[in-house]
Amino acid sequence: MKVLVVGSGGREHAIVTAVSKSSRVSKIYCAPGNAGIAGLAECADIGVMDFDKLTDFALKEKIDLTIVAPDDPLVAGAVDAFEAKGLRAFGPRANAAILEGSKAFSKDLMKKYHIPTAGYENFDSADEALKYLETAKMPIVLKADGLALGKGVLICNTLEEAKEGVKSIMLDKQFGSAGNRMVIEEFMTGREVSVLSFTDGKTIRPMTSAQDHKRAMDGDKGLNTGGMGTFSPSPFYTKEIDEFCMKNIYQPTVDAMAAEGREFKGVIFFGLMLTESGPKVLEYNARFGDPEAQVVLPRMNNDIIDVMEACIDGTLDKIELDFEDNAAVCVVLASNGYPVKYEKGFKISGLEKFDGKDSYFAFHAGTKLKDGDVVTNGGRVLGITAMGPDLKQARSNAYEAVKWVDFDNKYCRSDIGKAIDEA
Repeated sequence: MKVLVVGSGGREHAIVTAVSKSSRVSKIYCAPGNAGIAGLAECADIGVMDFDKLTDFALKEKIDLTIVAPDDPLVAGAVDAFEAKGLRAFGPRANAAILEGSKAFSKDLMKKYHIPTAGYENFDSADEALKYLETAKMPIVLKADGLALGKGVLICNTLEEAKEGVKSIMLDKQFGSAGNRMVIEEFMTGREVSVLSFTDGKTIRPMTSAQDHKRAMDGDKGLNTGGMGTFSPSPFYTKEIDEFCMKNIYQPTVDAMAAEGREFKGVIFFGLMLTESGPKVLEYNARFGDPEAQVVLPRMNNDIIDVMEACIDGTLDKIELDFEDNAAVCVVLASNGYPVKYEKGFKISGLEKFDGKDSYFAFHAGTKLKDGDVVTNGGRVLGITAMGPDLKQARSNAYEAVKWVDFDNKYCRSDIGKAIDEA
């Protein structure tokens, strides 16, 4: 069969790598792809939001399955556009992708269906938000309602910080129209864990756990980013926590969406906080996480095409997910200055050292081909991922592999997975 993957980052490279292992797949396309993906798939220069061109391409090339990976096209209705042309597509329709597209919607859903989450209030007016803050307990969390590339969350320690945060989100539009509405949420403490899950709208199959590092600098300092690294599995995500989440969070979320007439087929990303009073939902995403996919998918033994088709066809109950009994760590190599200001176009060396290795990956996030060379083309450039029999060895392997690659302006955190030492 022929498969089209929509997207151009490290997550998409991880998905394409998983698809390439399927014995059912004869040809892979990616739109628009990147320099790394081009080694496994034929890249088509079509933007992820150009639904007419994407669907025309799929019809012309007789694509059997399209995997829509990024949040923006999912929320905007990419899957609906493919289905309208009689094409099979993996991912939630727009009315289900709102689970990520609107934080206010997801918080209201959790309140209505008694899914554990932080206390909150929604605001359409900056004046009302500022008034509420006067009596709120600090620290507090401000969230732009819409999509903001994983950066629309501000943790404010003082009332002054919170007021400034409201101004930057709702008045200065730091995150564009995503800040037209805002959620103010109580600050929770505990371990963060990410759990990606396949669902067909009725059955849900959680994948192995992971933990992301969002802040730009060591020690979880600096600005929020799209993710500076991750590891899998989380040593803090126990069997008891998994059972609690399945009963109180995972299945209830799928059932709630169905009850609202928003059947969710695809991947739900559960961002969890393991608080003293039990696991609570920090956020939902309507797709594979990035860089979580880079440590979860390499550990999955299932044929990803079988799983995705079962989600589309409503037969996920017939599939059991199987993951290797090992660990993976991903360290993101970024352009110095990310996520604010950085230069692009630097030649990358050392990528050939990953060729032929089963347990080391250089997932391309922001790269492109220029005059035969692979050059930097984004803030997050590469996700250097390594496997190991346990987390400590995987972490050691990942940081060793980081040394294989070089480019001007190269930057990475040195403490990805450091929490492993505390487990």
